[in-house]
Amino acid sequence: MKKSIAVLFGGCSSEYMISLKSAYAVLSHTDHEKYKIIPVGITKDGRWFRYYGEYENIANDTWTENASLCRAAFLSPDRGIHGLCELTETGPAAVRLDAVFPVLHGRFGEDGTVQGLAELAGIPVVGCGCLSSALNMDKYRAHLLAQAAGIKVPKSVLISEGVSLSETEKQIERLSYPLFVKPLRGGSSLGITKITDPKELSAALRTAAAYDSELIIEENVEGFETGCAILGRGSRLTCGRADEIELSCFFFDYTQKYTQESARIHMPARVDEQTEKRIQETAKKIYRILDCGGFARVDLFLTPNGEIVFNEVNTIPGFTEVSRFPSMLSGIGMGYGQIIETVISDALEEPEAKIRNLQG
Repeated sequence: MKKSIAVLFGGCSSEYMISLKSAYAVLSHTDHEKYKIIPVGITKDGRWFRYYGEYENIANDTWTENASLCRAAFLSPDRGIHGLCELTETGPAAVRLDAVFPVLHGRFGEDGTVQGLAELAGIPVVGCGCLSSALNMDKYRAHLLAQAAGIKVPKSVLISEGVSLSETEKQIERLSYPLFVKPLRGGSSLGITKITDPKELSAALRTAAAYDSELIIEENVEGFETGCAILGRGSRLTCGRADEIELSCFFFDYTQKYTQESARIHMPARVDEQTEKRIQETAKKIYRILDCGGFARVDLFLTPNGEIVFNEVNTIPGFTEVSRFPSMLSGIGMGYGQIIETVISDALEEPEAKIRNLQG
């Protein structure tokens, strides 16, 4: 019998459209002969629907236009249901699931909320679990843990809700310009501003505050951004090739990530074999420290003097066919369909592995 996999897309997030593009690619490349795929869309205002239409309508955000193709459904925390509660014309119906694959970016999807709901229901999650997802969404506290384990991180300060501009100015006196003002929890570089002068601080704070009530202000790290795609858990990790982001603009912001107008991604990175090995080993160490499992992309900086500095972990990185994550893994010979099969198989095998470990 086919395993039933719910693929979640959309969400109450500023990264809603990115999720639709990623989910379209995932749905189009999953083995439908092997799995029963159940697309579940979440609208911008938080309504859940089981979607019965064509996948192309997800990519172009017309999936809700035909009401007959959307049936209200939600993930039930009841372990007896172990899946979706779908509201049919004759009443609620239970749809048992073998795994949930959240292809959700940003808040209320990548931050442990959906993962926690699935874990409460006893349903395996494709990718990182609740703890890792929540922790990695919080850039400041993720840095504290990595730093405690000996990983170099950028100098930064945490700005809590309600802190005045004058108090913020005092807190960042120990930092050197240029600075990055960021929402504490978010992705795709939304709400981030690079500032080179104190006069720019107030506007940057307002921009970031539109995305989160807590902010992080970081020193700029000289060098270039690199990263690694990682699959697996514990000691059984597969690491893709490291890439390199070459910029001719201020920083790798939302526009550059999805248009690359003033950025170029080199895959593999233009570094020697030993340096790439150090990047990969550092990425794997961070992956384990922050309790990642299934898959994630670890983003780092490589400085001119060869130091590796931790940037962040994306527990649900961009998943389109041209995204950095599958590109890194293509460097070790993995095709897109193989990546999807690997992460789904990992989720389905993980509960059985835990039982085996407990038994012996």
